[in-house]
Amino acid sequence: MEKPYVIGIDVGGTNTVFGVVDARGTILYNGSIKTGQYADVNDYVSVLAESMQGIIDQAGGKEQIRGIGVGAPNGNYFTGSIDFAANLPWKNRIPLAQLISDRTGIPVTLTNDANAAAIGEMTYGAARGLKDFIVITLGTGVGSGIVVGGNLVYGHDGFAGELGHTIIRRENGRSCGCGRRGCLEAYTSALGVARTARELLVNRTDNSLLRELDPEAITSKDVFDAAIRGDKLSVEIFEKTGQILGEAFADFIAFSSPEAIILFGGLTKAGDLLMDPIRRSMEKNVLKFFEGKTKLLFSQLKESDAAVLGASALGWEVKE
Repeated sequence: MEKPYVIGIDVGGTNTVFGVVDARGTILYNGSIKTGQYADVNDYVSVLAESMQGIIDQAGGKEQIRGIGVGAPNGNYFTGSIDFAANLPWKNRIPLAQLISDRTGIPVTLTNDANAAAIGEMTYGAARGLKDFIVITLGTGVGSGIVVGGNLVYGHDGFAGELGHTIIRRENGRSCGCGRRGCLEAYTSALGVARTARELLVNRTDNSLLRELDPEAITSKDVFDAAIRGDKLSVEIFEKTGQILGEAFADFIAFSSPEAIILFGGLTKAGDLLMDPIRRSMEKNVLKFFEGKTKLLFSQLKESDAAVLGASALGWEVKE
């Protein structure tokens, strides 16, 4: 009899969340641990395995689990390792898939978190039935998962699809955490939105609700909250962010002609404040013969579940 469940694990810099998922994409049991508390990855894996044992028991035991999927920063699908992830406590190359498999006795597949989001959308969400699409994750950074002909694009080394680190501003570009300048991520991530706010507050004199806040502590949520209250400067910040994303999306369309670009992550809460300028800018900049062909969609996965669902979709890849 086919094993009916998989486990999804989302490894974040602060928390690791996990859950048992059925074939319909329902999270039946879940849990979490603090990622940053474990300087030694072996200690982390031991605590993770012990914590997961509770939900495995609730699901009827290991015999009911087909596989484990892991989404992690800098996760490499080919090797099952995390390679030099800046926001995790373990440096260098960590063979996480093997460590978890050895500890649990369950097959493990691992990829980076944005690729996991793309697989989750294809399995459970907005990309069901689509063969060509791009998922853009708008969070602390900007990640991407590219699907062409029904297959995720990994490249020869497992790291393809770093669209957040394509250069969108060649002249006087902002510094990016990756060490380069002018990256899309530096402008359109949650941190990039806050950075735009600080720049405008320094360079402009308009009244704004944001001036009531400590400039260094401003977050993208502060900008959203002010925009919802009609703050013109905050609305302009989303307009600028959407304009840059639209320019980038026009280039991405020229690359793979996706049927849809699906937006995923915390910044999507801005809704039409962000989507409307993206759409205008994308259509303005896209090649003529691509006009009107690519849909812009928000993720259909519930935000609190999305990371676990995305990772869990990898678990179905295990051959019985």
